[in-house]
Amino acid sequence: MRREFITLIIIAAAVAHAAAIEWPYRITVYDFAPAPGQFSNVLPQWQNGESKEAIVKRVENELCGYYDEGDPVQGMVSLGGYGGYIVFGFDRPVVNVPGEYDFQILGNALKGAETSANAGSSEPGIVMVSVDENGNGVPDDAWYELAGSEYNNPRTQHDFEITYYKPGDDHVPTKVGRNILDAYYIRWTSNDRDSLREGYLEQLSFHAQSYWPGWLDDVTLSFNGAKLPCNYYDESGNGTYIVQHFYDWGYVDNRPDYRWDCELTDSIRANCNLGFKIDWAVDEHGNSVNLKKIDFIKVYTAINQKCGWLGETSTEVAGAFDVHPDAVLPDDPVDGDLNGDGNTNAGDVSALYEAILSGNSDPRYDLNSDSSVNAGDVSALYEIILSH
Repeated sequence: MRREFITLIIIAAAVAHAAAIEWPYRITVYDFAPAPGQFSNVLPQWQNGESKEAIVKRVENELCGYYDEGDPVQGMVSLGGYGGYIVFGFDRPVVNVPGEYDFQILGNALKGAETSANAGSSEPGIVMVSVDENGNGVPDDAWYELAGSEYNNPRTQHDFEITYYKPGDDHVPTKVGRNILDAYYIRWTSNDRDSLREGYLEQLSFHAQSYWPGWLDDVTLSFNGAKLPCNYYDESGNGTYIVQHFYDWGYVDNRPDYRWDCELTDSIRANCNLGFKIDWAVDEHGNSVNLKKIDFIKVYTAINQKCGWLGETSTEVAGAFDVHPDAVLPDDPVDGDLNGDGNTNAGDVSALYEAILSGNSDPRYDLNSDSSVNAGDVSALYEIILSH
């Protein structure tokens, strides 16, 4: 075989490998079920007559991410009030690299004024993860919560349930002041052990559209999960400046997001969401589980509260990415890994090239199973690299 041909294959393989790992933002959305809220039918924008399938696809397009002059760009969707959720996965499993943050989910949390050192706009969402145990490619296996800083807080309720009731056609809005179009807009009931067991979502003047997801005919919506303690505080004392306190770690849209392409300073470390670790996963009884990788992620709004003129708390999701998309499971053999570095790339093409030139007939180089090590194995390796 001519050396020039081998060199061309090496270059092509390197390009193919780079293309395979440079897009950690690509996700598939499997479900989107927002609870009623002031951004329903707006984030994302719902068109009259659109089906849920169309909305799920729209959400996927918003969050998948694209590049603008080298920088990743995402849209944003709202999960509505307590319980509203999104389920998604990346284009490959997220590998658990022990001790490291494994993935990031972006929100729109903001830090407040200097008087609010540990607060601002914080609307925490809980993260669940799942492994495709049955191998059918859909999220129908067991879910595990990533136990954030408030998991063991005695005020966190792990068996919370809420039901929302759609206003009837004969509903008459109760306008209160300039900002509230309807103070008794969408009724809800819950099993809250510490606070009100029923209440209403208000309809605000600056978000006057329907808060009920337009693609649903249901007259009730129910959600369940863990509910974090309320985190808002009227710092002004007169309702004009309300802040929501940050929880320490482990939630979406809770602290301003740290971007992995930014320099990590002590200030950023103290004030930002650094990402999520698969190591935090616990089962339904709170026991730690050892997950080597995950295939699906679920985020849901984890607080049921009304924050004055700001309205209800609603988690926003503005994209997600795999922190180490080229990581591999340490115990699993990697197809085409001929040099033992845990990856399939140009280095393996070089190893195969050397084997062919030296007449090495080791069966591990016989990638096309024709009982010899030759140019056919180079083509087979190239196909493996392109498929990753």
